[in-house]
Amino acid sequence: MKVEIWSDINCPFCYIGVSQFNEALADFDHAAQTAVIHRSFELDPTQPRGASGDVVAHLAGKYGFTEEQAAQGELQIAQKAEEFGLPYVTSGRDFGDSFDMHRLVHFAGESGRAEDMLLALFHANFGEEEKLFGSHERLVKIAVYEGFDEAQVRAVLADPDRYAQAVRDDEELARELRCQGVPYFVAERHFVLSGAQPAETYLDFLNQSWEHYSGTTST
Repeated sequence: MKVEIWSDINCPFCYIGVSQFNEALADFDHAAQTAVIHRSFELDPTQPRGASGDVVAHLAGKYGFTEEQAAQGELQIAQKAEEFGLPYVTSGRDFGDSFDMHRLVHFAGESGRAEDMLLALFHANFGEEEKLFGSHERLVKIAVYEGFDEAQVRAVLADPDRYAQAVRDDEELARELRCQGVPYFVAERHFVLSGAQPAETYLDFLNQSWEHYSGTTST
């Protein structure tokens, strides 16, 4: 069975949702027969390449909040993340262009390690105080720490065309599937689940999808 997951490194709900999905997958009886494919989605594809800015200011401007309201929203998300055992830095984080990060996820996917790269970027964004966006050196550091070859990572980042079409193809497919927000989970292009959910909800999604995929009925 194939499960496709659209997410963006900017998205805290993707950070939470992918983590909870993985917990569910660990308890899923047919995990070994399930292929998970991570696909690209930019929350704000209009961001200039290399852009970076304060996340609280960005949220306030985007949604018409005061910065105090935006900061309070970050605290609420942090509380939810911590309930699931995920670190979440609430101040000083940035928001920006994630296109190069998505290219790196596709690069990692060629060696079957797309999720390793994605999770490392999530952790760097939400769980570490050092800013993430707008710095290729920061991305190189993260990738090398995860065991990727430094020269290969630098080569990808130096060539803006490498894996760019793969990112755009993912985003076009998301539009075709009427994905309007992330995280977005699609099993066998039939069952859809969106948003950050508890692991139990993802496990139900996997079981129901498997029943349809395998042609069996639960008893």
